[in-house]
Amino acid sequence: MTNTYNPFPLDLSRVLADPDPTGKKARKNEQPRNDRPEGQTLDDALYLACKRAVDEKKPMEFKAAIHNTDRTVGARLSGYIAQKYGDAGLRDKTIVATFEGSAGQSFGAFCINGAQLNVFGEANDYVGKSMNGGEIVIRPPKNAKYATNENAIIGNTVLYGATGGTLYAAGLAGERFCVRNSGAVAVIEGVGDHACEYMTGGTVVVLGEFGRNFGAGMSGGIAFVYDPENKLPTRLNGDMVKLERLDGEEDDAWLRECVKGHAAATESRYAWVLDWRWGDTAKFFWRVVPK
Repeated sequence: MTNTYNPFPLDLSRVLADPDPTGKKARKNEQPRNDRPEGQTLDDALYLACKRAVDEKKPMEFKAAIHNTDRTVGARLSGYIAQKYGDAGLRDKTIVATFEGSAGQSFGAFCINGAQLNVFGEANDYVGKSMNGGEIVIRPPKNAKYATNENAIIGNTVLYGATGGTLYAAGLAGERFCVRNSGAVAVIEGVGDHACEYMTGGTVVVLGEFGRNFGAGMSGGIAFVYDPENKLPTRLNGDMVKLERLDGEEDDAWLRECVKGHAAATESRYAWVLDWRWGDTAKFFWRVVPK
């Protein structure tokens, strides 16, 4: 006979309770669409604060808290820079914006030359969507004690359709990292499934874990993958790409400078260790290139 006694009964009464016993409140939508909340967004505040600096081509710093409800932060500013100066944008780091918290979807979308966007915290999906230039840095909070290469810091579909610029992220990304990237440089400490999917250009450096189906439909660009456990050969989608080791001193020097740049931008201890042990580190990098 089965013992059905449960010493810890689960009380679902609050979940199953009728929220409106009177039956007077609507139980379905009362308006045809959900408009954005009225009032100034963080994207608006950034644009308005930096507009004069853009007009005068003068350096400026902007700081603010950020929340996951703050979406497409940086897009309006980048659009204004592009409107005035085209793809050339401004000099590197003319506008330096630093945020603390959790960035909502599409942080840094359409980022352009002259803008550096920093987050101390984490970011949601679609970071750097259609990024054209400039720099995005995502790093943990200043007081974080955890290992960056073991924790997620950025969401899915990062750098979707990017054509330029640089991304440094001190942590793990979700799935479809750099899908349809055609020109951006990205350094990340781990990725999920389908990384570099349909890439046509640019360079991706993966310093840690990676998922399955790497490089599916990748017809251009290069990916450097740190793989001390030799897992990539079984996780690569080999229809259009192949694996090689570093191609001489030029590859070695460029890649090391890239890791140094990542460590400097994010203060990643993990990246510093890889650089410090470079003689051993470089032996375990794969070079993923189109066939």
